[in-house]
Amino acid sequence: MTAQNLKVAVQMDPMHGINIDGDSSFALSLEAQARGHELWHYLVDDMSYRDGRVYARAHRMIVRREKGNHYSFGDTETVDLSDMDVILMRQDPPFDMAYITATHMLELIHPKTLVVNDPVSVRNAPEKLFVTKFPDLMPPTLITRRLDEVKAFRAEHGEIVIKPLFGNGGEGIFHLKEDDSNLSSLMEMFLERTREPVMVQKFLKEVRGGDKRIILIDGEPLGAINRVPAKGEIRSNLVAGGTAEKTELTDREREICERLKPELKKQGLVFVGIDVIGGWLTEVNVTSPTGIIAANRFGGLKLEADIWNVIEAKVAKARG
Repeated sequence: MTAQNLKVAVQMDPMHGINIDGDSSFALSLEAQARGHELWHYLVDDMSYRDGRVYARAHRMIVRREKGNHYSFGDTETVDLSDMDVILMRQDPPFDMAYITATHMLELIHPKTLVVNDPVSVRNAPEKLFVTKFPDLMPPTLITRRLDEVKAFRAEHGEIVIKPLFGNGGEGIFHLKEDDSNLSSLMEMFLERTREPVMVQKFLKEVRGGDKRIILIDGEPLGAINRVPAKGEIRSNLVAGGTAEKTELTDREREICERLKPELKKQGLVFVGIDVIGGWLTEVNVTSPTGIIAANRFGGLKLEADIWNVIEAKVAKARG
């Protein structure tokens, strides 16, 4: 078997519910199939560990760009995941203990089976925490469970944004002005729902003009879109009603990417999506990044091909 004929397992969410016009995992699967790779699909709930082996109840998968008929499954098989050449770890957050457990299981077979992204790095680099390695690139930021700390932060910076530390898709993000009387109640709600701290950041007015998603592949910025919030919103996520538009990288954004590159390559983070607002780095998305289809559309790109070029090269290098 060569790098042109790989066994690929895609660990993701149920296939029937995906949007084939926007789902990055679907685009990656289509590209893999076009290259002659064999595809399997399984859910993270279908993983098991037994006596040193990691298994999954999986299906052979065929994908096609036909709405309502975009995939076919074979019979259920018990697959030893170490027999795969590549595993795409693509299930959506929340980044909870189930997610972390999956990274521990996949760590047992990586790098003999190449897991993208590296499960150890995914576990150690949740999006809103990994970014703290680069404090000079971030807007003023606080991570805490203490109401008095949040009040002091707002007194210093005025308008703020509060969000869950391990959320996704723009869920649970609140914009509070200087005189908003809901701060105490909001913190109570957060602290009752979870034992985790919250992330608090200075509100960046530039978000009204867009939140830039930059796609980095093996550390290189190869695509980008500007996501503009809907009227009356600050959340620019496409799943939260944001609109994608064409964009170019600024010198500041290229500087941010260059700063990140060595760390991303060192940690085996092949497919990463970073978020930049007004020249400030706000998140480094490594768990299940999205945005390649929109970036392709506006930039005349084929980022899924760029990702597979890197994956195939890594497999070929590992085989010597």
